[in-house]
Amino acid sequence: MQASISLAGLRRRFASMLYESLLLLGVLSVSFMLPHLALGLAYEIVLPGPVLVLHVFLVLGAYFVWYWHQHGHTLAMQTWKLKIVRADGEKPSLNQLLLRYLLSWPSLLFYGAGLIWAVVDRDRQFLHDRLAGTRIIFVPPTTTSTRPPAGK
Repeated sequence: MQASISLAGLRRRFASMLYESLLLLGVLSVSFMLPHLALGLAYEIVLPGPVLVLHVFLVLGAYFVWYWHQHGHTLAMQTWKLKIVRADGEKPSLNQLLLRYLLSWPSLLFYGAGLIWAVVDRDRQFLHDRLAGTRIIFVPPTTTSTRPPAGK
């Protein structure tokens, strides 16, 4: 791993996850609740539970994997100055990001065991990051000077 990379702390990552959950309410409202509400009201169609769960899984997968692949972070992660990288500090492959997304579900659904894993992990990484070969790093803000150059 590169020397300039600083792994993100647990508090920052959990705060980002909390903020992400608020943002996901909007994502799911537009892409999930509105279409299904329209189907129910207009045509009295209610899709079975497994189809609804699959829809949520696919919508969230598209959201996370697209943002991770395009930008290295989601909107919440950007706010908290976090970025996903490979273990060597480079940009993760699409396959790694898909694997990370797939592994994050059991990591969360088994009573958060994959998140609790970070307490005993030597690098404080979540289990799904460890297995996918990714890391969440802290990206310090860049300092830009607003002063004009000397002599002008």
